[in-house]
Amino acid sequence: MRIGIAIVLFVHGLAHLVGFVVPWRIATLKDAPYKTTLLSGAVDVGDVGIRLVGILWLAAAVAFVAAGVGIIAPFPWWRWLALCTAGFSLVLSILGWPDSKIGVPVNVAILAFLIAGFPQ
Repeated sequence: MRIGIAIVLFVHGLAHLVGFVVPWRIATLKDAPYKTTLLSGAVDVGDVGIRLVGILWLAAAVAFVAAGVGIIAPFPWWRWLALCTAGFSLVLSILGWPDSKIGVPVNVAILAFLIAGFPQ
């Protein structure tokens, strides 16, 4: 079960890289167009603001991968890192709605799983 959770954390972390590479214009993706707005277009943060948000997406990606490494290692801090990162990622997913809408249920599932005490 630990390996399965680690894989979910790794994959979810890698998915966060889209939130970094698009605002920084490192990659152009058909399904994730460059834009400078948050909250379904309600808030325009501009080019600099969206790059700052991109750094937050990168931080979440790194943190999810670190939590995945932590569960495999096993390090005792992995659960707290995963919980905090999933909460942070949930906020980012809401800010990036609707482009990041898949992240909402994924983060809720990760949070529920970890809060329920799995894995032991």
